[in-house]
Amino acid sequence: MQELISQLSSILWGWPMIIMLLGTHLFLTIRLKFPQRHIFKAIRLSISRDKDSTGDVSQFAALTTALAATIGTGNIVGVGTAIALGGPGAVLWCWLTGVFGIATKYGEGLLAIKYRVQTKHGKMLGGPMYALERGLAERATGFRKTMWKTLAIAFAFFTALATFGIGSTVQANAISTMTYDAYDVSPVVIGGIVTILVAAVIMGGVKSIAKCCEMLVPLMAALYVIGCVVILCINAAYVLPALKLIVVSAFNPDAAGGGFVGSSIMITARYGIARGLFSNESGLGSAPIVAAAAQTKNPVRQALVSSSGTFWDTVVICALTGIVIVSSVIAYPDINMTDGGVLTKMAFSKIPYIGEPLLTFGSLTFAFSTILGWSYYGERGVEYLANKYMRRQARKVNGNEKNKFVSHTINAYRIIFLITTYLGAVISLNLVWDLADVFNALMAIPNLLSLLFLSGIIVHETRKYLWRGRLDKE
Repeated sequence: MQELISQLSSILWGWPMIIMLLGTHLFLTIRLKFPQRHIFKAIRLSISRDKDSTGDVSQFAALTTALAATIGTGNIVGVGTAIALGGPGAVLWCWLTGVFGIATKYGEGLLAIKYRVQTKHGKMLGGPMYALERGLAERATGFRKTMWKTLAIAFAFFTALATFGIGSTVQANAISTMTYDAYDVSPVVIGGIVTILVAAVIMGGVKSIAKCCEMLVPLMAALYVIGCVVILCINAAYVLPALKLIVVSAFNPDAAGGGFVGSSIMITARYGIARGLFSNESGLGSAPIVAAAAQTKNPVRQALVSSSGTFWDTVVICALTGIVIVSSVIAYPDINMTDGGVLTKMAFSKIPYIGEPLLTFGSLTFAFSTILGWSYYGERGVEYLANKYMRRQARKVNGNEKNKFVSHTINAYRIIFLITTYLGAVISLNLVWDLADVFNALMAIPNLLSLLFLSGIIVHETRKYLWRGRLDKE
């Protein structure tokens, strides 16, 4: 079973998926006239508040919740793994996917606001499933209408399933493994603590999750970035050689030398691009689910805010991690080059006394915040599926029965999510890792189709608000 799932994961995350994702990044970058040039405007908007606008949480809260799910152990260990398998040139390819992925994350955020819906209780719901249904299915007929509706349901279904992989079990396992290795604390104890903390947050819904992420994400990111900067200061004499090696070996892997793995340009590009795409989740369709809850005057404002998430995740954090590791390898060449985790740990060990504890703290908080962010994604996927089911039962049930069914379904999901969080801390998860990769890839396919087929709408809204200087208009 594990071998079959692993093979399926390798197929789904092979060159076809990489080409689909990177192709969408490039297509939207060109069609939207390089929205990356507005990144500083996006950062400014992310810390502003549209208080009088419709939405559940502020734009900053929506961004930090998305970053909580995006910034995980993959930003730390994943970059090291890409370097171990593809050489230092993988860092440049990873960085480039972040630069071009800004355009895709922009498009996802725009469609999330454009096609979101408001419930009778005032809650905002959105994401790729609503873009597929309201943006494409409602305008189509016959087979195409059925196809878009099916893809919307499929996206919600795979999102709910992916949550139990990348969202709960995998992250809880990472937390328990790190604490056991560092402090010899039993996974049973850590699993219980993590589960209780997660329950205390997610039972309060999106506002509780967003409030926690607003406090946690800036702190954990700032501490990690400071740690990286300190290491770069320690390795100051090797930073420029590291940058040069990253650029040169991206196109000539054999030029790396110095103990780095030998590989072809295709392998270097593959590992770097795959790491970048998997890290920032641009095109995956997860971030727009929480972007839909943001208080914003118009779709473009939130689109810009969402795009800044990819900038922070990959263009800044992943790039810093890559430079730190490559400069450390040049400075201390006698290290194990086959393990990404070892590479990262080695780099942070160069900070006297607090280096390894800082890395452990960063890894723990990154993993915990990812659990919170993905719990919300899964909940919205389950809610969408429950609402779709009740629509088909419309003649048999009244409104109160429908609301009760949806509410009970969400509560059942939360309980299962908490159970899998605990189980993830105490069991082996090789199979779950591969299943998570599979479900993530299956999420991306319908989302990318919605972006491509609704690219005209994205351009129209961008022209209306951004290109014509009407960002402050509703």
